[in-house]
Amino acid sequence: AIGRTVQDRTGLSLRRVLRQLRPLRSATIQANGAIQTLPPALGDDEQAVLEDLKQASSRH
Repeated sequence: AIGRTVQDRTGLSLRRVLRQLRPLRSATIQANGAIQTLPPALGDDEQAVLEDLKQASSRH
């Protein structure tokens, strides 16, 4: 069900979505006692996939 929802919302195969998003990683660094988590740098394609996934389902 989750895979089908991903495909319906993005218009991409589940395999393609996973390939696009797999390399995304956040980074946590510690400097001078402060811990900072940096989000991944998103390209246009990755941002579009994530925006599509955020859309509410029209079935409810």
